[in-house]
Amino acid sequence: MMSNTQATPPNRFPLGQTVLTRNAKDFLDANGIDPLPYLMRHAHGDWSEMCHEDQVTNRNAIRDGFRVFSSYKLPTEEEQNVWIITEADRSSTTILLPEDY
Repeated sequence: MMSNTQATPPNRFPLGQTVLTRNAKDFLDANGIDPLPYLMRHAHGDWSEMCHEDQVTNRNAIRDGFRVFSSYKLPTEEEQNVWIITEADRSSTTILLPEDY
């Protein structure tokens, strides 16, 4: 018997401790946006919203042990992105807004 559930792809790298800046939390909460799907896209290597050069940089960062950076457009009236950064040592991942950087 076949299952209707799709397998979740494995993370491409460890996330470490995941943190959310206060500003990002307030913005996401105010707009009813769950950050988890964006975090999962980051962890699974979905950088489809980024330019080709940034995608290559992230693939190399995973291979070579550097910081991994993602940027995703949020579904809000005002143009806003959320950034997700995993540190080079993979000890932590931060979800933030560009102005938090």
